[in-house]
Amino acid sequence: MADTTVKIDPAVRDRLMVLAREHGMTMRDYLAELVGATPTLEERRKRYEETKAYCETHFGVTLTDEDHDRVEKVWRELEAGEPVDSL
Repeated sequence: MADTTVKIDPAVRDRLMVLAREHGMTMRDYLAELVGATPTLEERRKRYEETKAYCETHFGVTLTDEDHDRVEKVWRELEAGEPVDSL
């Protein structure tokens, strides 16, 4: 496997090293695992469509675009530490 150099801020590099060590890994292996576990936008869209189809097939639940938008809003509020209305 060919190596590639990636330029990052020294603070980010140091944090990556700490995280890798805490997981008993090299930075290379830790980054590979992190990147491999992080889905792309297209992978998330596909997972959403598959989950939506599963819910419709197995639970008789039809999710609308408005339902999706509401859930996205709730997630943003939760991540921001804001109060959230019930779904």
